[in-house]
Amino acid sequence: MWFKNLYIFAFTKPFTHSEEDLEKALHEHVFARCGSTELSRFGWSNALGKHGESLLHYTNGCFFLNARKEEKMLPASVIKEKLEEKVEALQHEHSRKATKKEKEQFKEDITFELLPRAFSRISDTQGYVCPEKNIIVINSSSRGKAEDFLALLRKCLGSLPVTSFVPEAGAETTMTSWLLEQTLPERFTIGFEGELKAMGDDGAVLRCKNQDLLSDEILAHLGENGEKQVVKIAFDWDQTLSCVLADDLSVKRVKFHDSVYEQNEDIPTDDMIVKIDADLTLMTGEVNRFIEDMLAQFELATNSYLED
Repeated sequence: MWFKNLYIFAFTKPFTHSEEDLEKALHEHVFARCGSTELSRFGWSNALGKHGESLLHYTNGCFFLNARKEEKMLPASVIKEKLEEKVEALQHEHSRKATKKEKEQFKEDITFELLPRAFSRISDTQGYVCPEKNIIVINSSSRGKAEDFLALLRKCLGSLPVTSFVPEAGAETTMTSWLLEQTLPERFTIGFEGELKAMGDDGAVLRCKNQDLLSDEILAHLGENGEKQVVKIAFDWDQTLSCVLADDLSVKRVKFHDSVYEQNEDIPTDDMIVKIDADLTLMTGEVNRFIEDMLAQFELATNSYLED
């Protein structure tokens, strides 16, 4: 249950739902497996996975939720092949080409025919709501999946006034200054991975791995004589975790230090719910502390496109 990626959103109004009310609302959209002719299903599953039975788990002032999605896997190449067969058959039988509408109907029929035999892929997206910090944190490397999570929660509650964090000057400006001025915030240590990008949609991109980002070689790409800015940067925070921060303030590849895990080593594992609860308490405490420190480094505006 330790989060590996963080998409962070802020509530524009206080989150006032009680544990009882929230769990009741989640039951309106419980996950169920796809029917034989359905392409996908999306809903809430056990918050603690196989170790729990509740859709909601409350600990350390945070509500934990787990959104589960099932998708039927239909290879595009198979559909294309069968579609071509149907089009050729129609042309041979009626001596004419298939219309656009006929092709669309053929494709729909083929999909309907193949769905009962298709393999399924099931994926989970975890997240937690922290009313005290006024944030919701989603464990996903994909913004699309994070927004799907929000949309499902909004559907349950009827309203979910949230917003993303957007630095007024652009996160890339701040991250670039960290390298150029070599004045990192306290508790932050630059890692050996990053991505530099020139201005414009077609701007050149330089990806670095196992590279000293403070070297003259890298710094030459930045500043007055350089054309690039930092859009991703790896760093270590407070001897607690390492991660990669992107210019949209998403946090990827979070790895907690062994010293953090060791704090719960003495907790017995014969009751997994107790062990998971202790891990979640520890994780949320450190993640919330990190988020507060990380966001404090940027002058933030709000991006209201997610607001209800």
